[in-house]
Amino acid sequence: MEYYNYIKALHLIFIITWFAGLFYIPRLFVYQIEAFHKPSPEKEILGKQLKLMAKRLWNIITWPSAILATGFAIWLLLLNPVLLKMPWMHVKLAFVLLLIIYHLKTHQFYKQLQRDEVKKTSNFMRLWNEGATFILFAVIFLVILKSAFNWVFGVIGIVLLGMLIMLGFKAYKRFRDKHPDT
Repeated sequence: MEYYNYIKALHLIFIITWFAGLFYIPRLFVYQIEAFHKPSPEKEILGKQLKLMAKRLWNIITWPSAILATGFAIWLLLLNPVLLKMPWMHVKLAFVLLLIIYHLKTHQFYKQLQRDEVKKTSNFMRLWNEGATFILFAVIFLVILKSAFNWVFGVIGIVLLGMLIMLGFKAYKRFRDKHPDT
């Protein structure tokens, strides 16, 4: 199994690029939604460019990375099935399922915005953008600590992180309301 670490490295590379896509696409959604409310011709020019950027990010980076990361993960589990007997892996796989659900919901938002259907606010998308962050924090702490008990402390940390992000979001919203040109 000398190639196990090569597969693990490829898995990690595609996890990183998958998350990069998941971190950036909601930001593009924020810009698309805000551009949708601008007057012509700015609305059409920005909308066209942002849709193209989202399309390339989503279809060339994010989806392929998700598929490859998942494929390499399955390969790793087939090579080392004892991992499936470990409690921390069960929790990790639950978070991976949550990540896949997050990805699929993000895909719905992507499809709507590609059709110029604006159903969410830019503030909603700013908050949505944090979903992948929470999952990433949970999985990283879980994989490093490899303990379901220590994971409880990680959840407390995630909740605290969430509260800090919400406070930061509210402060940023107040700042944007006072300074709309920034």
